[in-house]
Amino acid sequence: MTAPIITLFGGVLNRRAFILGTVALTASQPAHAEDNAFAGLEKQYGGRLGVAVVDTGSGERMAYRADERFPMCSTFKLLIVGAVLHNVDKGSERLDRWIPFQASDLLDYAPVTKTAVGNGGMTMSDLCAAAIEYGDNTAANLILKAVGGPDGATRYVRSLGDEVTRIDRFEPDANTCIPGDPRDTTTPAAMLADLKALVLGDALSANARTQLLGWLNGCKTAARRIPADLPAGWISGDKTGSGANGTANDVAIIQRPNKKPLLVAAYSTGVAAKPADRDPMLADVGRIVARHFGQA
Repeated sequence: MTAPIITLFGGVLNRRAFILGTVALTASQPAHAEDNAFAGLEKQYGGRLGVAVVDTGSGERMAYRADERFPMCSTFKLLIVGAVLHNVDKGSERLDRWIPFQASDLLDYAPVTKTAVGNGGMTMSDLCAAAIEYGDNTAANLILKAVGGPDGATRYVRSLGDEVTRIDRFEPDANTCIPGDPRDTTTPAAMLADLKALVLGDALSANARTQLLGWLNGCKTAARRIPADLPAGWISGDKTGSGANGTANDVAIIQRPNKKPLLVAAYSTGVAAKPADRDPMLADVGRIVARHFGQA
């Protein structure tokens, strides 16, 4: 079986080396898996890693297992919140709409909704913030119902031009991450394209893009992942995901001073480490990206 490779695509052929593998990545001669940095992370941490990156200024890309399927876990919440904002743009939804729920609706992981259940509900805006910033599963299920369930959410994803990503189940079943199960999966390349459409493209209005970016920048679950060791002045807006079978993910828009943003989709599964010990693999992805794209 041919080993996966990293490829870089830019307007001109270039050679750059970066640490964590000391790999030269070129458009004409991609590195072999045993020599490249991302493959090195798989060897170090175990499991399978998929990464897709684009510099939205130069168009330069990095890809490693970018077309392989990975469980989405909570990164799907980026997509369903995008669907809500799309509906707001159309006039069929309001961010100030009151969404009622009760104690019986609460899931085990509900850091925000469990504090609001005594109020009888939350606004759609607050549910979206809870889903993106904290990964609140109860909030996600309420949002998913509002956009037509898994089928409605998947239809929205298809409207973005994504024929790959699948949203099949509600929380917490979406986090089973069974090897080979196509349900609730995406590829790094597909999610990267969705992220670009939502935060930089024309899938949403300017106001909706600004709102979504604000929620991503407010993410409270990513500090030990892609943003962990980014250069000073770089701002990462993230949507993370975690699940069974050693799965941990991070999808990020990284804003750099005086440069166009970087977009990153990083997915890992089958990592043997305890949940809290899976973050360093994604932090290393952030370091690799920063060391490459931080060069002049």
